[in-house]
Amino acid sequence: MTELTNLAALITGSNRGIGAGVARAFAAEGASVVINYPNAGSASEAHALCATIEAQGGTAMSIEADVTQPAAVESMIATTIESFGQLDILVNNAGIAHAAPVEDIDVERWDSIMAVHVRGTFLSCKYALPHMYQRGSGRIINTASQLAYLGAAGFSHYTAAKGAIVSFTRSLALEAAPRGVGVNAVAPGATRTAILEDVPEDILEGIRKSIPLGRLAEVEDIVPSYVFLASEKARHYVGQVISPNGGDVFL
Repeated sequence: MTELTNLAALITGSNRGIGAGVARAFAAEGASVVINYPNAGSASEAHALCATIEAQGGTAMSIEADVTQPAAVESMIATTIESFGQLDILVNNAGIAHAAPVEDIDVERWDSIMAVHVRGTFLSCKYALPHMYQRGSGRIINTASQLAYLGAAGFSHYTAAKGAIVSFTRSLALEAAPRGVGVNAVAPGATRTAILEDVPEDILEGIRKSIPLGRLAEVEDIVPSYVFLASEKARHYVGQVISPNGGDVFL
């Protein structure tokens, strides 16, 4: 598989979950990948993923960076370019989730979710775009959610952040397309990853029952959308959101 041969990709929040699946899939398609993880507590996961990719013949490196911090993000982008000579694909995937009704959401919790999802996506784009513009090419893929369209009781902060990512994707796509950079988003349905660990079981069961396919997604159901958008096959996609969600919502 050679869809992404000779390309360099940075995937934020890729030490586990969908991000890790995307990193493995990109590497299998020939890309050199950067595994971003948020803090020392996630280092072992990132290093293990790099080792797995390399054992399978791929190229990978890991970088610790809190995507809410401008200096850390700028350094991560610079290190990626210095290491691989280029940055062709940026996947903004870092995210956190939490369930609570609006009146019980701490201001600090609201701010942290907005910071990781929205500020993190903005910062990574801000520091990657000058390089992509200079080269006249690149792909940016932002991770949204089908809940940006559906809404979800108990997840107002999460859905608001994902809605912002959808809107940001569309506006950035209009800026970037004339300069050779494709910007799109993937809006996964509920997927079995660690991000759902804090979601009560009764809520998860309700989500499962609402999906026409009758099950939550596995990571393997989601990652092909990222591979497609990163590839030359998606060259005519601009500002689009594709949603592997089992029929949960039609975009």
